[in-house]
Amino acid sequence: MSDLPAQFAQAQADVTSLAERPDNATLLKLYAYYKQATTGDVQGDKPGMFDLVAKKKYEAWEKLQGMGTDDAMKAYIAEVQRLLED
Repeated sequence: MSDLPAQFAQAQADVTSLAERPDNATLLKLYAYYKQATTGDVQGDKPGMFDLVAKKKYEAWEKLQGMGTDDAMKAYIAEVQRLLED
């Protein structure tokens, strides 16, 4: 992969033009990889039990703790490629 940031940006554009909306588990994976790639390790306090969506997003991102930016970008790109092939 010669220009990872460009491929990451292209994957972000591609994901918005998918024919079908991915399932929630896939959306959580994409969110977590994106946050890890753009922000790094999880930050802030874990949302409370009454904010289920925010809590699920936080937990998905938290699982990627320690993953490097490049690895997160590659995982995001691979997930989008898989979606495009389906």
